[in-house]
Amino acid sequence: MSERTLSIDRPWSWKQFFFQWEWLLVVIFMVIHIINSFLSPWYLSTETFLNGPMNFLDKAFIVFPMMLVIILGNIDISVGSIVAFTSVMMAVLFNAGLPMPLAIGAALGIGTLCGGINSLLLIRFRELPAMIITLSTMTIYRGIAYVILEDRASGGFPSWFSFFAWGYVGPFPFILIMFIIAAVIFGILLHKTAFGRNIYGMGSNLLACTYSGVRTNRILMIVGLLTGLMSAICAIFLTSRMGSTRPNVALGYELDVIAMVVLGGVSTSGGTGRIAGPLLAIFIIGFLNYGLGLINVSAQVILIILGLLLVLSVLVMNLRITGKKPVR
Repeated sequence: MSERTLSIDRPWSWKQFFFQWEWLLVVIFMVIHIINSFLSPWYLSTETFLNGPMNFLDKAFIVFPMMLVIILGNIDISVGSIVAFTSVMMAVLFNAGLPMPLAIGAALGIGTLCGGINSLLLIRFRELPAMIITLSTMTIYRGIAYVILEDRASGGFPSWFSFFAWGYVGPFPFILIMFIIAAVIFGILLHKTAFGRNIYGMGSNLLACTYSGVRTNRILMIVGLLTGLMSAICAIFLTSRMGSTRPNVALGYELDVIAMVVLGGVSTSGGTGRIAGPLLAIFIIGFLNYGLGLINVSAQVILIILGLLLVLSVLVMNLRITGKKPVR
């Protein structure tokens, strides 16, 4: 009897390689730079590409855990409120006499706890959609921030705290270096570990993973804790950039982050997506806002342009999916 072998390696295809979603994002990225260079004579400069990201990379830290959440087939709209809550708590604790390093550590712990609470609710009430649960916690977290500070601002941070948002390590912004480190860590976590493979599996078929022995509750908890932790890191960079905080900071951050993940090719139905897409989407949306801001385009017009870009990307993505031949 002849021996048969099975192989999961796919033959190399140039067509398949160049028709990946990320190449369309590269084209969009280049087009945005070309348009911005015509709109503003000051756009194409080293300062733009080094200093520009300092204005939008704080929210980009939340993109990585949100990517995991959406690959799981869930959604988390409480991240903006976690940012506001942790920022307010950090400021309040510092002004109450806690040393700034300990206040930063407390903010990281509080943000992680908020993410853990979200996961506990998701695990305990599986019958409720993640949208409903995180909508509730979104209201609670920001409500607590308003109870603590009302409409007041809180600041007075030490001068060294501004280094997080505006500092440089050599010629490179500190926030950009930390962002690259975070991207590498989450890229390895998602694509090179059993944890990442289980996330894809749960997003494709949660029930099958549960009966296959995958510890789904544990994975949901870890993803929730990571979401809370990265939201707290975002709060630290955002507060450092502004120099103070209020309960209404990070309004709309959850929508911006979800837009970056969806534009990056991560399917909201779960089970698909790669980190390269959201990485490109971060800089597409970031430089789009930055370039239009240089010519004083209103925030409302920028939102309309972003909405049209998302609609176009979803339409193209659906055409790619429906255009594939069925597997026989």
